[in-house]
Amino acid sequence: MPVGARSAGLGHASITLNDVWCLHHNQAGLGYINRFTAGVYYESRYLMPEMGLNAASLAMPLGKGALGLSYRSFGYKAYQDAKLGLAYGRKFGENLSIGMQLNYQRIAFADVYGQRSTFTAEVGAMYAFGSRLTLGAHVYNPGQAKLAEYDNERVPALIRFGGQYRFSKQVMMVAEVENALYANPSLKAGIEYAPVPALLLRAGLSSNPREGHFGFSVLMKKLQLDFAGSFHPVLGFTPKMGLTFNPLSSNGR
Repeated sequence: MPVGARSAGLGHASITLNDVWCLHHNQAGLGYINRFTAGVYYESRYLMPEMGLNAASLAMPLGKGALGLSYRSFGYKAYQDAKLGLAYGRKFGENLSIGMQLNYQRIAFADVYGQRSTFTAEVGAMYAFGSRLTLGAHVYNPGQAKLAEYDNERVPALIRFGGQYRFSKQVMMVAEVENALYANPSLKAGIEYAPVPALLLRAGLSSNPREGHFGFSVLMKKLQLDFAGSFHPVLGFTPKMGLTFNPLSSNGR
């Protein structure tokens, strides 16, 4: 489940973003975080309270890298899908960053189905070719952790690959492809523009599901306020909001 208003404004092409929300996208971004930073996020999918998504992230430097803790929860009292993750990432030299995360995941129903829980892992990498081009790769749940004995139900694996190109300090473009084990590939792309230092504007597209995205951020001294929205041609509008504390402490704008 994609998380973060900045990611949403870019069509969720987020594999090379290295702010605190990298904990939900690509933990290699932790290699760029050099001070404590934290954030909270909420979206109301298709304006339905039962399909609300809450998330939080925090990261702090540790040794030659950074340690991160993340949480996200989707659903309501009759159905909930939640994930708690502990991650570590660091840079190796000037160009390469690698991160990994261990998750505890739980799916719960309010009726006779009860709940199931399991552990999953994910690993990612970023490589910078100079100051303009960055490529990233991420693998979620490569071991396909078992969720239930019935029908050998497993959490599917997910592979993503993409890149980021900076045309200037004001303009950045991102794109990626995502392939889940039991679904068709999804293509995502977005662009971010900074008309002034305190304002960022974004637009993006994604397939499977086919949606249009937009968003903006207002940067203050120690806070960043993010807003995004997406439009599904049948299901409608999804508003998304995030607040990040001390976002400028990372190199990930």
